[in-house]
Amino acid sequence: MKNILQDLSFTELENLMSELGEKPFRARQVYEGLMKGRKISELPAVPAELRAKLTEKFEDEPVKIINTLTSADGTKKFLFGLADGNVVEGVLMSYKYGNTQCVSTQVGCRMGCKFCASTLGGLVRNLTSGEILAQVLAVNAAEGGGRRAVTNIVLMGSGEPLDNYRNVVKFLRNVSAEGGINISPRNISLSTCGLAPEIYKLADENLPVNLTISLHQTTDEGRARIMPVAKKYKISEILKACDYYFSATGRRYIFEYSLIGGENCAKENAEGLIKLLKGRPCHVNLIRLNEVKERNLAAVSKARAYAFAAELVKGGLSATVRRSMGSDIGGACGQLRNSYISGGADDGFRGERK
Repeated sequence: MKNILQDLSFTELENLMSELGEKPFRARQVYEGLMKGRKISELPAVPAELRAKLTEKFEDEPVKIINTLTSADGTKKFLFGLADGNVVEGVLMSYKYGNTQCVSTQVGCRMGCKFCASTLGGLVRNLTSGEILAQVLAVNAAEGGGRRAVTNIVLMGSGEPLDNYRNVVKFLRNVSAEGGINISPRNISLSTCGLAPEIYKLADENLPVNLTISLHQTTDEGRARIMPVAKKYKISEILKACDYYFSATGRRYIFEYSLIGGENCAKENAEGLIKLLKGRPCHVNLIRLNEVKERNLAAVSKARAYAFAAELVKGGLSATVRRSMGSDIGGACGQLRNSYISGGADDGFRGERK
């Protein structure tokens, strides 16, 4: 596999043009073409000789859409093919305020959360910053004709973003850079299962993204049943890291809480959340579980989800139930990729189609 040109910032691209003996303005031509989601070989303003030089060293198309599924609610799920033959997935969700794309940061995941399909095959490899960015560029090209169709980003696809720290931080800098697609860090959410040391590091990066913590239980023992990472980082450690993040960025943090039947949605669980989080600058985002057939975890009814939210609000927390989107197209992380790898048994496709 060759290097990824989309890994480079504009300054790094200028340096590359200098190394190749090209005039400085070529960097802008290449950069603008890449930011429109074009292949290197199809950059319109760039001479054929320079395109040939670049494709010798860099992947012509590091990420491409090889399958698109559209939900009845308009949500779109994309299967992305990578240059080495691996696949990842992403989701585009439309809201009144714009279009939010969920991106992947790793091929697979090693965190082992029992409610997530991404981790079923373990971690294959990290994505480079350019491969993460190229997912957004590909969707912009497909949905907006090269214009910025994506207005918001959530790092909640396959993988644990903070387990791929260096590449994720570079992606955040490149995707928010002026002159590029320039998505503000305030319009980007990063979801982590709670890698406390990396939360401290992220707080000091001057990238005020919305920090989202996958909590899903109110005790370390309960959390460890469904999230192996809880054996390493206690809830108290994560809360201290969140406090530091708030003090450094001024951004309130969000707790994701997937409601699992018989596991974490009883009255005592609501009381535990209130005791744990009341008075903190946070919001609780309740999620109705997207059931994964390989896991024996049950979703709860819509009525139960809203009743649980009401209990939290009554107890003094800010809480809402996340709107369920894309459930008819395997909306949970990793479901489309796993279907593709296993031969498409879930949705009747095999190989490339759109």
